[in-house]
Order: sequence, then C-alpha cells, then structure tokens
Amino acid sequence: MSPLRSRAGRDGGGHSDGGPGNDRGAGGDRAPRPPAPPRTGPGAWARDLAMGMRLAAGGGREGWIRTALTAAGVALGVAVLLLGSSVPTLMDSWHGREKARENLGQAHEPPPADDTVRYTSTDTVFHGVSIRGRLVRPDGAHPPVPPGVRRLPGPGRMLVSPALKELLDSPDGALLRERLDYRVAGIIGGEGLLGPRELTYLAQSTTPLAAPESYRIDHFGKDWHPPPMRAPAVVLLIMTCVALMTPVLVFIGTSVRFGNERRERRLAALRLVGADVPTTRRIASGEALFGSLLGLVAGGALFLGGRQCASAITLWGINVFPSDVAPGPLAVALIAVLVPTAAVAVTLFAQRGVTVEPLGIIRRRPPVRRRLWWRLALPVVGALLLVPLARESPWRDTPFNTVRLAAGAMLLLLGVAALLPWLVDAVVGRLHGGPVSWQLAVRRLQLNSGSATRAVSGITVAVAGAIAIHTLLTGMQAGFAQAYAESGKVPRIGLWGNAHDWPRVQRALTALRATPGVTAARGTIDAGLSHTTGRPGSTDRLATIAIGSCAELRTLARMDSCRDGDIFLTGARGHSLGPGATVDLNPRYSEHDPVRPHLWKIPTAARDARLRHPGRAPGRVYYDLLATPAAVDIGRFGYPTAEYQIDFDRDTPDAVEQIRNTAAHIDPTMNEFSAVDNPHDAQYSSVRDGLFAGAVITLLLIGSGLIISTVEQLHERRRLLSTLDAYGTRRSTLGWSVLWQTALPVVLGLGLALGCGLALGTLLLTMLDTAVTVDLPVVAAMTGIGGGVILFVTALSLPPLWRMMRPDGLRTE
Repeated sequence: MSPLRSRAGRDGGGHSDGGPGNDRGAGGDRAPRPPAPPRTGPGAWARDLAMGMRLAAGGGREGWIRTALTAAGVALGVAVLLLGSSVPTLMDSWHGREKARENLGQAHEPPPADDTVRYTSTDTVFHGVSIRGRLVRPDGAHPPVPPGVRRLPGPGRMLVSPALKELLDSPDGALLRERLDYRVAGIIGGEGLLGPRELTYLAQSTTPLAAPESYRIDHFGKDWHPPPMRAPAVVLLIMTCVALMTPVLVFIGTSVRFGNERRERRLAALRLVGADVPTTRRIASGEALFGSLLGLVAGGALFLGGRQCASAITLWGINVFPSDVAPGPLAVALIAVLVPTAAVAVTLFAQRGVTVEPLGIIRRRPPVRRRLWWRLALPVVGALLLVPLARESPWRDTPFNTVRLAAGAMLLLLGVAALLPWLVDAVVGRLHGGPVSWQLAVRRLQLNSGSATRAVSGITVAVAGAIAIHTLLTGMQAGFAQAYAESGKVPRIGLWGNAHDWPRVQRALTALRATPGVTAARGTIDAGLSHTTGRPGSTDRLATIAIGSCAELRTLARMDSCRDGDIFLTGARGHSLGPGATVDLNPRYSEHDPVRPHLWKIPTAARDARLRHPGRAPGRVYYDLLATPAAVDIGRFGYPTAEYQIDFDRDTPDAVEQIRNTAAHIDPTMNEFSAVDNPHDAQYSSVRDGLFAGAVITLLLIGSGLIISTVEQLHERRRLLSTLDAYGTRRSTLGWSVLWQTALPVVLGLGLALGCGLALGTLLLTMLDTAVTVDLPVVAAMTGIGGGVILFVTALSLPPLWRMMRPDGLRTE
C-alpha cells in the first residue's frame, strides 16, 4: 500500500475499502459536492459593485491615475450637461426680470393721478455697446417704481447700474458723460438688472414729457412675450447643443474604459481565487462606477465653480447672474442617475467580448468582422434628414424642423465615430512592408485597434462638431460683415423722432451741422396719408409725403423752381394722385387704429417733380408728394416723424459719438439707424473662441486617455519588448512604432472629422441661404492640435517604453 493510500485509510477511520459507513466512491475518492448556485439578485450586485469600488480606490498610484482620468472625463461631460440643462432656467430668469421692470404701454392709458408716471425709452449706443435708458416724469407723490429701485430719482438725476457707473467714472466715458447730463443719485439693485454687466439708467426729466414721445402708466410689470428668435440664432443654438452634447456622450463612454486592459488582468486574479465570470463583470462595473461617481461629484463642483464666471460673459446681449445658471431638479436627478448607469452599462457591454480565465489568461472571443452597413446607415439617415431642410431654405422655425435638424446632425456626428473603427481596420489590414517601426505599429493595430479607436472617436466627434459650428459661424459672420460693409460705404447716420413743427427741425439741423466731424445734414418731416383710386370695390392706398424747405426738397428731387407754399407730385409708385385729389392725413395702419379721418385736398397748383433716387437705394424712401411747410398743416397728420441724414468724416475722432451727443440734447427719445457699428463681429468671435477652447480641452483630455491605453499596451508587451531589446533592436525603432501606432488612428479620425464637419457646416449655411465660407485657420489649428496630441502621447509614452526594454523583463516566476 502506498503511503498516500495508507494515510487515506487512516484518515478514513481505518476503512481502506468500501464497507459500512464508507462515503467514498470507486477508487476511494470522496463524492463531489454539488456546485454552489451562482450569486444573483440585488444583494450580489451590491456586494460586487462595492468590491469593485474598493479595488479602484486601493489600486495604488497607477490605479488612482486611471481613476482620476476617468473622473476628469466624466466631470467635463457632467459639467457640460448641467450647463446645457440650465439654459431654460437661465432664459426664464432673464425674461422674468425684463417683464417685471418694463411696461410697453397700456391698452387704456390711465388718467393723471397720484400713482401714475409718464414713461419713455431713451436707449443709445456708445462705441458699439447698447445702453438701455428710461426717462420718467411722475404725476404725483406716489408713482410706481420698477424692481431694484426704492424711489424714483429727482429732476435732473438718474439711477445707474454698477457697470454703467464704472464706465461713466472711467476716462473712456467722457463723451458719454456729456450725453447723459444727469447727476448720478444712486445704483439700481440686482432685481432691476438683466445681468451684472448691463448698462442701464433711469432718469427723471427736468421738463414735462408729452405725447407722442411718452405714455402714462400706473404700474411696472407687463405680461408680454419676447419675440421669437431669428432663424440663424435658432440653427446656431440647436447645433451648439448637438456639437457639445454628442462628444460629451462619446467621451463619457470612452472615459469609463480607461485602464480597461489592466483591469482585465486584475479580474483574472479574481478568477483564480474562485470568482465566476458574471462576478468579475460586476466587479469591473464597480471600478467604472467609482470613477464615474467621482466624476459626477467633480463635475458638479466644476459646474458650480464655472458658473461664477457667468457674469463676465455676454452673448448676443444676454448677460446673467451666476445664480441664474441653475439646472432644474429633474435634470439634476436624471444626470445623477444616468451617468453612473451609463458607466456600468458601457463596462458590461465591453466585457461581453472578453472571457477572463485564471492565471492571468484572457481568452477573447473570435474576432468579429466589423460590419459596414449599420455604420454607414447612421450618417446616411442623418444626411437624409438634413438635405430636405437645405432644399427648403430659408430655414423655417417649426418643432418638426428642430427635431429633424438636431437628429440629423447628431446622427452625422455619431456616424463618424461609428465609421472610424471600420476605417482603421480596413486601412491597416491593407498595409504591408515598410520599416520595422512601421510594421510593428501596423501589426499591433491589426491585432487590436479597439482601445486606440475608442479614444480617437472622441477626437473625431469633437473636431467634426467644432468644424461644423465654426463653418456656420464664419458664414454668418461674413454675411453680416458684407451687409454692414455695403451699407456703410457712405459714412452716414440716420436719425428719426417725433415731429411737431418745421422750426424745431431747422434748429436740429443747425445743431447737427455744427457738430465736429459732420460734413452734411439733411432733414424733412415725413408722414403717411391714404387715398382711394375711385374705382368700385377699391381699397385705400398708402402714400408718403415729405415736408421741408426748398433747399431740403431739392436734395430729394429735381424741380424747376420752388418757394414756400409749393407742392410737388413725384408719381414714384404710379399712384393716382393728382391736383384736386382728396387724401386722409390720418390713415389707419391696422384694424385696431381708430377711425379719425383728417381729409385734405391737394391744391390744383401742385406740380410734377422727379426724384433723384427713384430706385431702392439704402436709406431712401419712395416719396409720392413733396410739400413746403406753408403748404400743409403739420399738426393735422396722425404720426409725423422728423427724418435726418447726417454725413460725417471718418477721420474725425469720435465723430459718431459727437453726433449721438448732439441728437440726445435735441431729443433724448430720438432713434438711430446706421451701419457704423457691427455688433455681430464681437458676438460671433466670442462664441467661436469659446468653442475653440472647449475643443482644445477635449482633445487634451482624450490625449491623456490615449497615453494611458498606450502605456498599458506597452506593459502587456513588456516581455516582447525585452526580447527585442535583447536581440539588439534600437530604442528609436520602438519609439517610432509608438508614434505610428498613435498617428494612424488620429490621422484617419481627423480626416473623417474634416469631411463630416465641412459637409455639415455647408448644409447648415445652405439652410440659412448664406454663402459657404470655410474657416481655414480653425481647420488648420484643429489639424495642428491633432498632430500635437500625437507628439504629446508619444513623448509621454517613451519613458515607460525605455523602462520596459530591459533584460529583467525576460525573468519568469
């Protein structure tokens, strides 16, 4: 009997063979116990997820680096999601304050009382920046006050916003102080401001305010709805959301898989101590969950810290307080639940193709051929949604079109990310030969390109979205610049205000002509009138009359002779106006206007005159009648306006601001129309700069992920690297192989991004009926940054490569 069998017999109570009480089977072996049932249910999930989180927290320096990188990627995505979900609340707060402080006039104007006030707008522009102004004149001792104001300022005094006070107190505000010649009596509180950088004031006039320059109100706060956004702004807003959210979703999915290969080796050790495959997958999900939860907290902190900068940002005239940037509770709850859930789901999906065995062996399933049809279906469906919109240009803002635009753009961007793995496999599968470093890189990508393409897909989507948005912004900006350049060829400013009589217009012209920098000034009183054709069933037709001195009328038309009391007919639009025709000097412009006709018969002595500018020249009006002041009673017209055209010398410093100062002294309610300021340049440039900075940050974070995956791949091949080093392979050869291994997916991804971004930008500009303009500097910069990411990843991967190329790597334990 062998010692082993003898020991077995002694251990079995002296029974070496089968007999009574023997529980052994044939051969003396103990009967196998039935396998323990697999752990399932919420409790098992909770225990395994908790264990994975403990492993991630105690993974040492390298583990914390991977966790920190995952958290950084998730934090960036969470911050962007929180910012995007804050837009509705932000706009509601912004419009709410505007409604609370404004009153655009009441349907039935109240009579003068102790609690009423006359109110008017005195907006102005200073060096291209809009300044909101309101002028009041109380009727009694208890007038209403807007939010942010305890009591109205006294006569000749004004309350100003903090930003306007800062401007007035600075050396740059000298000309503005001349225009706003009121004494500062206090500061408007935050409740009465749209944002901390808003320039606004509230002043009390020293003289009574009369109609039609002002109207009477008895309260502030008006239930009005803001005008709908114009088509370019709608398209830009939708595309900005899509271009920001799509890379964020891709990047969150990529971030939770940082360190995936090292995690799988750790799972193999767990298999060695008895964990089954479902348990290892749940533990892996716990590790990803830990990083995503850290990212969730860090993203919230990043959002709270970043929103403090909201007061320094002004886009399209919108400047808000940091407290306005607050997502709704439902949005916060969804983000808090969906982000960790997405991390677990992505990890489980990634583990489907992996079979983890003990002893560090990872047996992958047979490689599945990447199918092209569904990858092509995404961008094709996206294009099919967008092309009809481009054919229906210009853009019409409907809910259906909004959904089509957002879905089509997102499918195009996601299609680029889906096409990249197939493209990398298709390209590297056809590459053969070349230097040793090239062959090493190509062979590595042929064996496994998944980790590289996952990280680069984030670069592809981010760059494609950035190029599309920049193309859209560049085209829109170029269109505005061309329009302003065309309108501003002649240095001219137009002003208009309510007219009372001709002597006031003459005094205004005298003051404008005396303003420094003014080369010429023309002015007339314009009014509308209506007349009938005399045919049965015909309706009233509107016509326009200009009233002015003979010198002013000669700037509008050619006439043989002119003296005060003359009237001229131009026949500009084929009206049936003639001497002796009866017209209404108080026409109705809408069905809501009251019927108060002021009939007037055109004198039979009216003569013909020919307009100097009969075409549709910028700033020109079709005048059907021209009259001198003595020919018609201006007071009988319903809505007469004084129209001024002022030419100025561009070489005179601050000529435009001097003209605005003069206009404010003539009539603070006077309005300006001109092409001297292009506010869109600064607005679009700020958005482009912000998007470019965001794309750069995204590329750097994705580059960090590439570093982690590259170093892990090098660690997996450390024995191979040591063998190559033992055979005398140069370090430079392996360094170049790392470069090519990083460069190939990045170059292919940038090529896809460039094509998709330009195609999407072209479609968007076609929707807006705008000329396509490619932002070549941004395209070049994005390409250069992509190349910089390649060098960045390669440079930081070289030190670990040198450490692994040592003979110690051949040691086997």
